[in-house]
Amino acid sequence: MTLWICSTCAVEYPDTPQPPDVCHICADERQYVPATGQRWTTVRDLAAAGHRTHVAEVEAGLYGVTVEPEVGIGQRALLAQTPAGNLLWDPTGFLDQAAVDQIRELGGLAAIAASHPHMFGVQVEWSRAFGGVPVYVNEADKDWIGRTDEVVRFWSGTFEPLPGLTFVQAGGHFRGSAVAHWTGADDRGVILAGDTIAPVADQGWVTFMRSYPNSIPLSPAAVEQVVGRLEPYAYDRLYGNFGRVVSADAKAAVRRSADRYIGWIRGDFDADT
Repeated sequence: MTLWICSTCAVEYPDTPQPPDVCHICADERQYVPATGQRWTTVRDLAAAGHRTHVAEVEAGLYGVTVEPEVGIGQRALLAQTPAGNLLWDPTGFLDQAAVDQIRELGGLAAIAASHPHMFGVQVEWSRAFGGVPVYVNEADKDWIGRTDEVVRFWSGTFEPLPGLTFVQAGGHFRGSAVAHWTGADDRGVILAGDTIAPVADQGWVTFMRSYPNSIPLSPAAVEQVVGRLEPYAYDRLYGNFGRVVSADAKAAVRRSADRYIGWIRGDFDADT
């Protein structure tokens, strides 16, 4: 069986004699098809090329899952532990037996979800490796699924897949763009944000975009929507999907970052340009 993986975004597509003509996720204005054209790969080809999955602790009860060398967009997946089971957030576009074994030692998986379609990775393949656990996809983004399967479950608005974890449909980047609110081992609250809200190089700040590679901004109203939908939740830390983190007072950081972003889009600081 050949499960095709887009080489650019590392999202999986179904078993077919030939790969699709184009990855519809990459053909969208938020992503891109390389100038060299659409290319496809497989889990087997990636393994043969030397790709390996690594699992490492990020903080108590939270682990990062990465692939080296990077595949696709190169996200770091996050595994959040709860007494009722573990969530894999923003699954990578490759997995191997070593990662499966390490995650089983951490309690396995009870649920898989992505913040938005760019982060679907090989989500069904991850599910199959752990006995067919649910893969949660926001209802608004169901048309972006490359590989459909019975393990896929739809949700919208807010949803609690496990006690201590809540998905929040924030919108912005995609209509179904989401974050996961996790109570954290210290009960202070953690946001797994993907790039619905993206930590930036300057510690204590974040940003918001429709497209990061193509630099398409969001409107002030869209940014206010994203921030407003997180307002009911307390959180101290916020993790993006590429290793950056707001390590303290993250809720205040999101608010002041939104104010700065909106001010620039609205023209409040044009005297400085």
